[in-house]
Amino acid sequence: MTVWDDLVGQERVSGQLAAAARDADALVTAASQGTPPPEASKMTHAWLFTGPPGAGRTQVARAFAAALQCVSPDRALGGAPGCGFCDGCHTALVGTHADVSPVAAVGAEILVKDMRDTVRKSFTAPANGRWQVILVEDAERLNEKSANAVLKAVEEPAPRTVWLLCAPSIEDVLPTIRSRCRHLNLGTPSVDAVADMLVRREGIEPDTAAAVARATQGHVDRARRLATDPAARARRAAVLKLPLRVDDIGGALKAAQELVDAAAEDAKQLAEEMDGKETEELKAALGAVQGGRLPRGTAGVVKDLEDMQKRRRTRTQRDSLDVALTDLTSFYRDVLALQLGSRVALANTDAEDALQRLARGSTPESTLRRIEAIAACGEALDRNVAPLLAVEAMTMALRAG
Repeated sequence: MTVWDDLVGQERVSGQLAAAARDADALVTAASQGTPPPEASKMTHAWLFTGPPGAGRTQVARAFAAALQCVSPDRALGGAPGCGFCDGCHTALVGTHADVSPVAAVGAEILVKDMRDTVRKSFTAPANGRWQVILVEDAERLNEKSANAVLKAVEEPAPRTVWLLCAPSIEDVLPTIRSRCRHLNLGTPSVDAVADMLVRREGIEPDTAAAVARATQGHVDRARRLATDPAARARRAAVLKLPLRVDDIGGALKAAQELVDAAAEDAKQLAEEMDGKETEELKAALGAVQGGRLPRGTAGVVKDLEDMQKRRRTRTQRDSLDVALTDLTSFYRDVLALQLGSRVALANTDAEDALQRLARGSTPESTLRRIEAIAACGEALDRNVAPLLAVEAMTMALRAG
């Protein structure tokens, strides 16, 4: 199974990247032999992957990174890069390759201090791989200073360094950065393609796979999580009941509190899984004996870790709320489809009774206002409005219609 087989519904992009990986081989070979590089190469030093949530931007970038680092013996016989089995492919895909450096936003932004070491590394030669690959998973979260650091590195990269930037849209990236990147736009995978992937890769029953693929409208990661995680299905079911609980002010405020509490619980569970382990590993690396005091002068390092963990908890809570807002938007989209007599297939067939009830009891205009209220809540969260205030404003708007 090649690295491209894991990508759902992105055959066009996979073909382009496979061709670029083959040309990258030719560049490495020419450099090692001291011969001139090929004139017409599909390989370049910076790439920008855009597409809607769930399209698999990071997965596509990782697959390309794996193809660039592929060391399959078949390559000597003309085999295509990206076998999926060799050490280079495997370590790049799981995130342990020494020459593939992923950068993701821990909090709301990627800070310049989070980028400093990575930018410095981008100017070094590969340690044991074929390329030095820098993968920025959330390029839209680069703030002004960190974006400027990336710009300087992309403008004058080292000969065998490749930058892979991922963002929802091309407008989310500074014009000065995107103008130096080759842009590939990913499409939303079809519901059938996602369902087929769940059946083949995860062993999910066809009916269940079709239901979760339809519910998530082609979002690969959310479909996989819904299909495999009972807790995720329970949270989604609770969110889809919210529109029926906002008939009065008390119900609207209570629903908002429960939604925020559920998101906070998600963040807490992640923190319990990761924070303690990270702290103990850091203390051990600093030379502290178990249960003992830290060596002198290391308190600042531990404080930096605690700050990072706090930012990660905040982002986890916001991400959980974003998922809930997406589910609510999908719910009211189905209500609007019923009100307008559209032939579009319903995404939330498991809540059809509630959809029919709301469709009969309101107008298309009020449904559109409710969808706008959900979007406004997401924008408020992006501006760092307190989650409870933003969600309460939304549930009160849902009640008013």
